[in-house]
Amino acid sequence: MFRRLNHRSFIEPDFLLAAYAAGYFPMAESRDGPIGWLSPDPRAILPLEALRISRSLRQTLKKRIFEVRINTAFEQVMRCCAEREETWISEEIVASYIGLHHFGHAHSVETWQEGALVGGLYGVAIGGAFFGESMFSKVREASKVALALLVERMRERRFELLDTQYLTPHLASLGAVEISREEYLRLLTRALQLRCRFD
Repeated sequence: MFRRLNHRSFIEPDFLLAAYAAGYFPMAESRDGPIGWLSPDPRAILPLEALRISRSLRQTLKKRIFEVRINTAFEQVMRCCAEREETWISEEIVASYIGLHHFGHAHSVETWQEGALVGGLYGVAIGGAFFGESMFSKVREASKVALALLVERMRERRFELLDTQYLTPHLASLGAVEISREEYLRLLTRALQLRCRFD
């Protein structure tokens, strides 16, 4: 399902939160293109109990090769996620999520190495749901470490739903699955009733 948004400099935080609560998320058609609203069927989620941690990732976590930080470089994480030949993260998207970050709903999980940002992810937290938007990695397994710490944090704080939007081979290897939009909305409704704090 795709709905086009008229050109504007950013999306108001209240409107963005209402869209997520209704099962929609925005994507720009290109780096400079218009924004559309999507609610895919099927929808991909990563069940928190189903995260697959490989032997190599387990060793990386044990050795603490990376320093993991929360919300210390939100805009930088977004821009690193957009550093690819084709991206849906336009300047309007960046401005919109920075606004949501200032309101305490958009968050980044960052992996650092020797003072440099080398991986991470960002997304939106509402109630007991976290909507993963994008991730990047400049060093092997840096983004996987961020995801593992995200899941750990969500478990500790009793979140219930980790939305990954679409299923990719990479996410499938980590335990993500597809469910119907109807089932997704059922899980979303339940998660939104919870009062969880991400930060």
